[in-house]
Amino acid sequence: MNHETVLSLVSAVWVSLELVVGILLRGSARQDRRSYTVLRMLLLAGTVAGSVLGPNARMPFPDAMFRLGIALMLIGMLIRATAIITLRRFFTVQVTIQESHELVDRGLYRFIRHPSYTGALVSFVGLGFAFGSWVSLAVITLAALIGFGYRIRVEEAALVQHFGDRYRQYAVRTKRLIPGVY
Repeated sequence: MNHETVLSLVSAVWVSLELVVGILLRGSARQDRRSYTVLRMLLLAGTVAGSVLGPNARMPFPDAMFRLGIALMLIGMLIRATAIITLRRFFTVQVTIQESHELVDRGLYRFIRHPSYTGALVSFVGLGFAFGSWVSLAVITLAALIGFGYRIRVEEAALVQHFGDRYRQYAVRTKRLIPGVY
């Protein structure tokens, strides 16, 4: 299969999974502060801009960069799916604290507070590599970092409000996105 077909298939699976998650796991949006909308718009804008601007700064070793990109996209999807499955009923696409909400600190959540965002970021970085352009990689990654940065601030404020010192203690012993780093 050629690169375009592989990228189209992997992207179709990714988008399909996100659509299913978005439809089935909506929250109440009371605590969301429009972060879901902001995040989606930034990710869409970054992806479109990255795909349009991509041909301007080609990466060396295009086949290797493409394979790296596809691998990162798949790894990111796996990380995100694992995080969603770990949270089960507490996962929603809109920041929502449920009445019986529990602070989950098992699985990937032992090491990082937002593994579903880590997985999504890995996938978006992979998309930039799959496009084979430094400009695509930079634009897509920047849009994703800004969107997830805002989203994390909103989500952590809601979790601190609900769990108080318990969440603050959890935040001290875990990193946000990258184990041992950030």
